[in-house]
Amino acid sequence: MRAVRIALPALQFAGLITLLATASPAPVAAESSAETFYKGKAITMIVPFSPGGYYDLGARLVARHIAGHIPGKPVVNTANQPSAGGIGLANRFGAGDSDGLTIGVLQRGLPQVALTGDPNIRFDPLKINWLGSVSAYATDAYVLAINATHPVKTAAQMRDPDIKLRIGSNRSGSTNLTVALVVKEVLGLNYEIVRGYPGAADINLAQQRGEVDAQFADVSFFATNMRDWWESHKLNAVVQLGRRTRLPELPDVPMARELTKDPAQIALLDFAEMPFFMALPVAAPANLPKDRADALKQAFRDMMTDQAFLDEAKKINFVVDPIDGDAVLKIVENAAKTPKDVIERFKKIIEQ
Repeated sequence: MRAVRIALPALQFAGLITLLATASPAPVAAESSAETFYKGKAITMIVPFSPGGYYDLGARLVARHIAGHIPGKPVVNTANQPSAGGIGLANRFGAGDSDGLTIGVLQRGLPQVALTGDPNIRFDPLKINWLGSVSAYATDAYVLAINATHPVKTAAQMRDPDIKLRIGSNRSGSTNLTVALVVKEVLGLNYEIVRGYPGAADINLAQQRGEVDAQFADVSFFATNMRDWWESHKLNAVVQLGRRTRLPELPDVPMARELTKDPAQIALLDFAEMPFFMALPVAAPANLPKDRADALKQAFRDMMTDQAFLDEAKKINFVVDPIDGDAVLKIVENAAKTPKDVIERFKKIIEQ
């Protein structure tokens, strides 16, 4: 069979060529406004504590992995800016700083302190843009760990008025100070609180030098930052908080709530323990444009399931069981519903 050739008139052929040349290309996904904003920029992750502590390690872990999930792939740098338990940073986040180029870890106890009406607090924890928390405490506990060389071996022994026990803590607003004050009141324990250390690493050194005998901190913190001491049993945990049941790894260490049967005391512990369920919160300022706030929150969600993030956390022995920003906000909302008489009592204790 002979091939059939079809000849097009010159004008018709020229028109076809023009049509093909001017046809629209295949559609390309448009950049989001957040992607346009963040492209080529740098975000600063602020840590309001000295280097080497729990918040610092967690913040640096997040900074290394969240960047790849933010639209526009900005660089995320970490900066330590120790200040008054992080109150300054929280106030700054509450007041504005709304360009979207600053995020930070907030001291987990500050939303709680804000709910007491503390005059130093000038931010509303219900309006902060919570990105998420590195831990919800599902596999952790907050313990009082005493140097094993100290004669005190149990919480009951601390009711002895002749006991001399010094507990190191950070500044006002810090969890270790708040918990030390509440536990002392609720359980009637006898110890001296040595305040004002700028960060957890400083308390560690003080404890190792014998300047203080004990500190309240996370099990994951001791396992990471004082690993040799923890694993060689140079530290003795005597009470645990931040959980409803004992941590499986510490089956013989009582919960604080097990050591009292007074409903009023247990209600106070419930409010005091609120921060542990948002153990290492990452936040952005309150007044961010919605597209940037949403992008940062989604980046945290995506990072939570990033295998590289999970693998590095495991490698550095940093316990993670992350929750997103909505879950953090829910914890704050529930705490805000605490009866006023409980909050007032808590306030009086921490104002000591």
